[in-house]
Amino acid sequence: MDVVLASIMFIVLSPVFLVLYLCLSIHHKGAPFFYQARPGRGGVVFNIMKFRTMSNGIDPQGRLLPDSERITGLGAWIRRTSLDEIPQLINVVKGDMSLVGPRPLLEDYLCLYSAQQCRRHEVRPGVTGWAQVNGRNAISWAKKFELDVWYVDHINFLLDLRILFQTLLNVLLGKGISQQGHVSMDRFEGDGQA
Repeated sequence: MDVVLASIMFIVLSPVFLVLYLCLSIHHKGAPFFYQARPGRGGVVFNIMKFRTMSNGIDPQGRLLPDSERITGLGAWIRRTSLDEIPQLINVVKGDMSLVGPRPLLEDYLCLYSAQQCRRHEVRPGVTGWAQVNGRNAISWAKKFELDVWYVDHINFLLDLRILFQTLLNVLLGKGISQQGHVSMDRFEGDGQA
């Protein structure tokens, strides 16, 4: 069902995909996509695909500038509307992801999870999930993991439909996209982090 729905959604959104592809190709000099290694089901790493919303700006020491300095005006709008997530439909068709499940986080975090938090990898990661419709990036890491594990324990078709519907509403209303005063979620530093 994931593959069928993701394929239909990709076909429906293909005009938007093509416009963003062309705009971002020009804006980022031929590099419209952002790829990053993320752990999926069972902790198996795959490359997530998103539309690029930030430049690769670096400081004099060669380190990436903070997110708030690298995000572009076009990128900020694409994030606000969640259009940067469209390429993940390709990840769903490939079987790396599901439409609904815990969001795939950074590979660096794998060694920081408690045994309970690690349970989020018992299912495929999702384009959207229970934590996303209950606060997304505006909630704490502890709450996010709690919601992810709750989803793993209660996964069912009707819950997935509810999450997909709520995701659409949240995107239209622009709810929970980032923490107050931040472009993206702060880094997870380990189990002791609130």
